[in-house]
Amino acid sequence: MIRLSRILWALVLVSLPITSFRYLPFMGAGTVVRPLALYPLAALLLVLFLMLWRREIRLPRLASFTVLAAFVLAVIAATAIGATFAPIELRGAEYWDRALRAFLTLAIGLSFFVAAAWMNQDEEQVKFSVRWLMVGLVGHLIWGGIQFVGLNTGHRAELREIQELFSVRGLVKNKRISGFTFEPSWLASQLATLYLPWLVAVVLSGKTIFHLPSFFSKDKRIPWVEIILLLGSLAALLATYSRAGLAVTVLAAGFTFLIAGRPFLQSAWGWFLAGFHRSVAPSRLGWIRAAGSRALLIIIALTVLAGAGVFLSDKGYIARLWTSDMSDFWGYVSSASLGPRLAYAAGAMPAFDANPLTGVGLGASGFWIYPNMPDELLMGEPEIAQALAPNSGLFPNPKNLYVRLLAETGLAGLALFVAFWLGILADGLSALRHATPSARFLGAATVFTLTALIFQSVSVDSFAMPELWLNLGILAGIFSRSER
Repeated sequence: MIRLSRILWALVLVSLPITSFRYLPFMGAGTVVRPLALYPLAALLLVLFLMLWRREIRLPRLASFTVLAAFVLAVIAATAIGATFAPIELRGAEYWDRALRAFLTLAIGLSFFVAAAWMNQDEEQVKFSVRWLMVGLVGHLIWGGIQFVGLNTGHRAELREIQELFSVRGLVKNKRISGFTFEPSWLASQLATLYLPWLVAVVLSGKTIFHLPSFFSKDKRIPWVEIILLLGSLAALLATYSRAGLAVTVLAAGFTFLIAGRPFLQSAWGWFLAGFHRSVAPSRLGWIRAAGSRALLIIIALTVLAGAGVFLSDKGYIARLWTSDMSDFWGYVSSASLGPRLAYAAGAMPAFDANPLTGVGLGASGFWIYPNMPDELLMGEPEIAQALAPNSGLFPNPKNLYVRLLAETGLAGLALFVAFWLGILADGLSALRHATPSARFLGAATVFTLTALIFQSVSVDSFAMPELWLNLGILAGIFSRSER
């Protein structure tokens, strides 16, 4: 049974890239968050609970379970209280329809967290998880690379047909890649919150995951596989042209290097300076080679950064952030393609004003959005016009996790959810105080994951996204061992 559970867990990790699987009939026709990983996840949970019933394993004791349980109770209470507001039916959806749908997405997210925590109770299990997570990433990068080449060589139709074999959506109209996900921004979100935390943690801690010799060196301590995956992930991130994904990655990497990267930065700086000291080279030729290699490294780094800047600036969607007229706030928001997201978030805030303590109930913020959108954003926004059309069946959502928590669960729900994050962050910061590579690896992954989630949650609001829960579950599971 243990071997079966590991196989199912590996299948969960490998299938994570497919976010909108076409063949999930119980999710509803309008649902786009349809992780393929739900199939092996459901089987895995059945196996785990069967093993628990047979006393072959024990339920993990996590401090975060207490906070999550309090959060769920607060959500239930908020939803019960929210029913008293009795919002009017919107496009065939009633209050309890939306509430049940929202609770289903929350249950999906919590299932990913529980399974991840259960399957990562020691370092070997974490290594197993990260390895199979990277296998899924390899598939992402290969398919994303094929998309990039195909979209730039006139093979959009063929790529769309392949994408629609497994996804509810084909490819977007421009040349942005989306990998196996629903859209390019989802690929960028997965890279920033699910994969890059572990790859950056490998670089900062020196802990390798695959232990494979390279063509150039037999030293298995060099994480060449992880470095290749890191570079490939960054290239894929650029090809998504996702403004949010790029910003989240830069911010998360910056905070992680500042908090967890001091030993690495000191070592790298020492190595760099050593190349310019004559004392470290036995001959003049050796010194020239050492200094030249450092200078070449600087040139390569500057060239890559300049190339990335030119690559992104050629995309009008990104360039509008600094080319739009900033003299008028609403005009800038609309011109920079920020209008729809701001309109949905602003429209949901009156729900928080109606009941600041407990909100209006899980899934109910959408009933408040359309009547409360800023008037300045109702004109000239095709996305909003399409949503407001009489024949539209779209039910709105805030598109911002913080706004959603405030509107639907109030200050109580937001405080408990943030407390859940802070508890895991505290464990990660505690791990960074240890000198072992394993502890620093986990600490760096924690900082990157949570920093990325904090910023990414400004532009997403679904509880069913696996990347919101999976890394946190892995970290909570391994940190529970030290707590015991």
